[in-house]
Amino acid sequence: MPTLTPLQRLFRRNLPALLVATLAGGLAARLNLPLPWMIGPLFSIALLRMAGARLEGPPGGRQLGQWAIGTALGLYFTPAVLGQLSRHGPVIALIAASAVAVGLLGALLIRRWTDVSPATAFFAALPGGASEMVVLAERQGGAVDRVAAAHALRVMLVVSIVPFVLVHWSQGGDEVFRPLATAVDWQHLPLLAAVSLSGVLLFLGLRIANAWVLGPLACVGALTALGIPLSGLPPELVNGGQLLLGAALGSRFSPSFFRAAPRFLGISALATGLALLVSGAFVWLIARFVALPLPSLALAASPGGMAEMSVTAKVMHLSVPLVTATHVLRVVLLTVVAPLLCRHFLAWQTRSHHQTPGDQA
Repeated sequence: MPTLTPLQRLFRRNLPALLVATLAGGLAARLNLPLPWMIGPLFSIALLRMAGARLEGPPGGRQLGQWAIGTALGLYFTPAVLGQLSRHGPVIALIAASAVAVGLLGALLIRRWTDVSPATAFFAALPGGASEMVVLAERQGGAVDRVAAAHALRVMLVVSIVPFVLVHWSQGGDEVFRPLATAVDWQHLPLLAAVSLSGVLLFLGLRIANAWVLGPLACVGALTALGIPLSGLPPELVNGGQLLLGAALGSRFSPSFFRAAPRFLGISALATGLALLVSGAFVWLIARFVALPLPSLALAASPGGMAEMSVTAKVMHLSVPLVTATHVLRVVLLTVVAPLLCRHFLAWQTRSHHQTPGDQA
């Protein structure tokens, strides 16, 4: 296949993908589906790509979508909200730490029922940031393609399942958390854009993962916490961010996605389902002892992507700060402790293999 020029790629793949994503998002919104501007583009582009269509989200679209979502989320971290989060700090830390146990269970399942190496099983199941887990897997000798595929499938399944369950189970939320600025203030909108983009540059310079989400979130959140007046983001920008993120997620799928390792992907999907069930049971138990709504706790504990779960909380009027803080802490925790945990996991798997040499994993 001849290599396309950037202009050819724009007109043959990027713009058609944006058109499909927009139409699918609009249709999903008309049907009152949860998270329509993300789910519509995600499924439409993923299905078309698996059918052979050469569609691709625009270059930089994922980062732009993350920027819009991170900026919108930062407006929720008011002084009152930070006070409530500090009071619930132990709960947030406990839920974030539970991701370690959930990941280990999934790793054991994948290792037991597939032929991948222990390192591949470990990083494929750990619900951390997808890009971080891929990098760490490569350092430990894991199969990068399998790990990346497992995380793409995990995020797609969680984004597809969790909003539908919450809509039909909780009928949305009525949390008291509200962003400091909701209306678009054209006088302060340039300040909001400058602060959020400065956060991106700062975090990129510091080589911090998820800089396009965490940079705007941290800097806008800091000004919001100080009570400095800012503007809300236009709804079209927030919806556009979801659309670009959904298109980027859908672009990870291809005709060979499920043919490459059907058993591995099937077991990975099963591990994701197990993670959802275990996380749900865990927060149901926690909700009996703390004064926090169960739907928000469930979303905070779900093994989805940080940006996707946080924007789900925003759209469904759940506790955006609680969900965002928990997922940020979870990603940081897993990224830091994953190498040490992996070494122990590999050593344990090696001992188990030597103790039961006749047992084939």
